Amino acid sequence: MIKELAGSRTRRRLRRPGRPPSAAVPARASGVVRVFAVACAALAGWAVLAGCAGKAPAPRPGSGADPDELIKAATQRLTDACLTRQGLVPPRAGPVRPRDAGDRRVSAALFGAGPAELSLALPTGHVVRAHTDGCLAAAQQRLYGDQPGWFRASVVVNNLRPEADHTHRDLAEVRARHRAEIADWERLRARAVTEATTVLTSPPPKGNPPA
Repeated sequence: MIKELAGSRTRRRLRRPGRPPSAAVPARASGVVRVFAVACAALAGWAVLAGCAGKAPAPRPGSGADPDELIKAATQRLTDACLTRQGLVPPRAGPVRPRDAGDRRVSAALFGAGPAELSLALPTGHVVRAHTDGCLAAAQQRLYGDQPGWFRASVVVNNLRPEADHTHRDLAEVRARHRAEIADWERLRARAVTEATTVLTSPPPKGNPPA
């Protein structure tokens, strides 16, 4: 069953007066810790973020393991190692505090810096952007094998229902229009589950995860 996934770093285009967006766009958090606290509500997908919890035991790979939890745990292991290699402390959920220079360094290392290299305009008028650099992008490339492809597929799948609402179409019709993206989502996610199992059953990596 396909779950609609949260997008990453969504920005809203200007709209004509009197035409509200069909779906609310989450405001960008003011600090790295707050970003992680908000992101922890989402399951595995484009917005899987490391550090959503403390040092909780990773799920044990096996036939009964939840695929979303496997991917999330593997992403955390990979991004934690990537940040640690750069002398940075992986963020953990906790009380919101004012953002400082250290938070900005962690955010840039985790999410990437400068103009976003990936961008996708949705039928709802929203534009989703993401970086191809940073620890999160490297972890996604390691798990999915095609980070730009996963970005596009997961953002589209995440927004199937908002697109249906915005265009006044049945969800089944919208899903039929995006059969290719749904197939990509299923293929890349299956690969990520396999790779996540490998990551979690191997010694913790040191430094940036291999592409």
